[in-house]
Amino acid sequence: MKFKLSLATQIFIGLILGIIVGGIFYGSETAQSVLQPFGDLFLRLIKLIVVPIVLSSIIVAIAGVGDLKSVGKLGGKSLAYFIGMTLIAIAVGLISANLFQPGSGINMNNLNQTDISSYVETSHEQEGKSIVDTLLHIVPTNPIQAMVEGDMLAIIFFAVVLGLGIAAIGERGKIALNFFEGISHAMFYVTNLFMKYAPIGVFALIGVTISKYGFTSLIPLAKLALTVYGTMIFFVIVILGIMAKIIGYSIFKLIKVIKEELILAFSTSSSETVLPRIMDKMQQVGAPKHIATFVIPTGYSFNLDGSVLYQAIASLFVAQMFGIELSIIQQITLMLVLMVTSKGMAGVPGVSFVVLLATFSTMDLPAEGLMFIVGIDRILDMGRTAVNVVGNSLAALVVAKWEGQFNPDAEVENTQKA
Repeated sequence: MKFKLSLATQIFIGLILGIIVGGIFYGSETAQSVLQPFGDLFLRLIKLIVVPIVLSSIIVAIAGVGDLKSVGKLGGKSLAYFIGMTLIAIAVGLISANLFQPGSGINMNNLNQTDISSYVETSHEQEGKSIVDTLLHIVPTNPIQAMVEGDMLAIIFFAVVLGLGIAAIGERGKIALNFFEGISHAMFYVTNLFMKYAPIGVFALIGVTISKYGFTSLIPLAKLALTVYGTMIFFVIVILGIMAKIIGYSIFKLIKVIKEELILAFSTSSSETVLPRIMDKMQQVGAPKHIATFVIPTGYSFNLDGSVLYQAIASLFVAQMFGIELSIIQQITLMLVLMVTSKGMAGVPGVSFVVLLATFSTMDLPAEGLMFIVGIDRILDMGRTAVNVVGNSLAALVVAKWEGQFNPDAEVENTQKA
């Protein structure tokens, strides 16, 4: 018998080796320049397949539903769940920051400051846009341009409209439907092919991260890091655990199903790297294809539980660091502001910091406070990306249950077929 390591084990080994190598070569720009191309190659391979797989999967799924009313109902339920879970995540973050006070007693003279001018410029650009502008932006004037730019919300809108159109013309749309079905199957095959390179990509990306930032950057802000990670673990096990229990599923079972994707998302700090496989796995678990392929990509813009939880803690951290006390009313206002800004800036580069800057300007909090935490943001980003992946995986199952179409027995059938 041949000894064969599972992909999850290979990725985990790549993660551990990357941490070790990064620690050994801490501060070495040569090591970073050697490793970076291997990590960038993996990210490029994944980005290569994300747009065609999302486009084709949603078109096929929506064409299969073929009913504008059903699609509208699915979208409404998804958005309602996203908003509700976002508010809960922000509330959990605020409660945690009030309990553990991560910013209290911090000596700012001992902290390194990092330039945030690029985030400030992006924030100013976004602040000029109203909610109406953001909603209008979802409708692309040129779908090809949206695909080139990777504008996920615009791509989803176009895919839904085209899927409905193909369904509406019946037999005449069969050729187009078969074409996109072929693209979808081919891209899932390519995804599995590219994933064989994942352990090397993870090794390189985590190696670069540790060699660049090291663990020493965490020491002055250890309380913040522990608060963020501790709260995220609580949120996943307790809050998402309760939600999973409500629909008759186990959060630990879900984590086990997506363990490969979680290690990958954590290592790369990128949700995109696991998007195709998460959609596929949620179908295997029991969510219908049209729900999994609609809810998960949409959730990548509207259901970022880990990100908003972190933003809530970071907001109070900066306030505490500068000795600013926020009343209950102000914190409720902060929660609502974060709710709006986090949704309005979906897809913006460096979104967490841009959201925080926009929120700070509304709440009169000192933006310069973010200069002290940019240095460890990559370490924190790894955790919040993993939480986002768990949250969006569960969202597909919750919406499927809400629609009365969740079939966990399908997981057993799929396992037996495999």
